[in-house]
Amino acid sequence: MAADGMRHPDLMGAPFLTVAEIAQRMRVSKMTVYRLVHSGELPAVRFGRSFRVQRAAVEELIRAARYEAGRDAVDAHTAAARAN
Repeated sequence: MAADGMRHPDLMGAPFLTVAEIAQRMRVSKMTVYRLVHSGELPAVRFGRSFRVQRAAVEELIRAARYEAGRDAVDAHTAAARAN
């Protein structure tokens, strides 16, 4: 605990994350995160020369990118069978 009795916030629990924190969380390069920000796939707020991204936006991107092996193949097969 700090001398004033308040705890320092857990940085990974903070509402905004830096590009470096996101890259570490996703295990990608910072350049990949910058590309996601500049393409609009990852909404960000610019503070001076730095970008900050809401934690919820990162979690949503990860959730939306989730891939289930075999599911796409089954869906494609089902769609093709319905077309015939």
